[in-house]
Amino acid sequence: MHVRLRITLLFVLFVFIIMSIVCGSVYYISANERVKTIKTRLTNRAITIGRLLARRETFDPNLIRQFDSLTAVSLKEKLIQVYDSNEHEIYRYGDIPGDNIPVDRKTLDDLKEGDEQIYFKHGTKEAVAYRYEDGNYKVFIISAANDEDGRLNLARLKTILLLAFIMGIVSALIIGFIFSQRLLHPIKKIANDVSDISVQNLTRRVSTGRVKDEWHSLANTFNELLDKLQEGFELQRRFISNASHELSTPLTSISSQLEVILEKHRTSEEYRRVIQSVYHDVRHMGKLTQTLLEFARASGNKGGLDINLIRIDEILMHLPSELAKINSDYSVILNFDDMPEEEEKLLVFGNEALLLTAIRNIVLNACKYSENHEATINLKTGENRLEIEITDKGIGIPADEIDHIFQPFYRGGKDGEGRGFGLGLSMADRIIKLHKGSIKVQSVLGEGTTFAISIPAAANLG
Repeated sequence: MHVRLRITLLFVLFVFIIMSIVCGSVYYISANERVKTIKTRLTNRAITIGRLLARRETFDPNLIRQFDSLTAVSLKEKLIQVYDSNEHEIYRYGDIPGDNIPVDRKTLDDLKEGDEQIYFKHGTKEAVAYRYEDGNYKVFIISAANDEDGRLNLARLKTILLLAFIMGIVSALIIGFIFSQRLLHPIKKIANDVSDISVQNLTRRVSTGRVKDEWHSLANTFNELLDKLQEGFELQRRFISNASHELSTPLTSISSQLEVILEKHRTSEEYRRVIQSVYHDVRHMGKLTQTLLEFARASGNKGGLDINLIRIDEILMHLPSELAKINSDYSVILNFDDMPEEEEKLLVFGNEALLLTAIRNIVLNACKYSENHEATINLKTGENRLEIEITDKGIGIPADEIDHIFQPFYRGGKDGEGRGFGLGLSMADRIIKLHKGSIKVQSVLGEGTTFAISIPAAANLG
């Protein structure tokens, strides 16, 4: 079922329920008011007859009958029956000669025992049995009539309500259909815009319109998603291009050297020199391949990683020996002055190997581009996060390069030793983001750089 039809039917259902409640309530209240009115009129007529009969010296029964016959009321087929305390009929009047309402024993007994009036029906007539008392005078009066006009008015009201109900439902169906069309028009427009967007046309965006409503928010969400997709595709394109270049360079070098050396016979020293060069190129390719594998792993999703509770200080304590293996001149100073007493504040949820790789890559850069090859690590704890500051006194990073240093294969204009592949910081950024953390950089040319890593504490995530 289409959404438009579902919205229309739902709207009609709501109108149906509301109209049913309103029309039903109006009819129910009107019917009760009619009964209440006829009961009041019959009771008043019974009281009037009782008062007249209580003054027989002034009004005899024949005079009262004449009064009844001359009374013009809207009630049809009026009938009055009066009984004394011994249940003998003492007065009767009816618009139709010979008209009679049989009175059962139970009705008279109920009037004697305490009920002042009893409402009941007899055929088309509605009647009130009333006990009238005036001092020692007591009679039981049956006042009945056919409320033909009241029933006719109620029937007319029922017809009007039924027509209004049908017209309301039909109107709701038409209005609901138009309303759902207008409601879903922005969705249709968004769907048409999205259908025109492809991998080759990611620059196009969904029109957000002028009204800042839910559809505007939905269109903005689509545009933000498209921005991320475009950025991802562009990043992938650059990554493939750079990776291909990085791999083709040593392959070209190997191929060229082998091609030259095979042109003619060479001395053993020349063969050795070429083999040594090829060996270095192969090692370079091996390191690059391993780095690319680590980068791919860091670019994955958290669901595929082995996540455990890790003490962040224990990871940091591995760094001095890790950096010493790479270069004996590299030095790492650990500053744990602000250590909390509770061990739980040092715990994070994460993958130990990846976190070690991320922090090591940043510390390696700090040592590599510092004149004294030294990096200082400060560990700070807060209520919800762990802060790791890695500081060096190196050459610094130009302000226009800070926004690019986390891009894959970006090397910048550093003149330091042993230029790498440009994947270390990008890998570190992705690993930290996988752990719901962030990295901020502050740098002053000629003075040094500080990388501030923030990771949520395990207690906060739990």
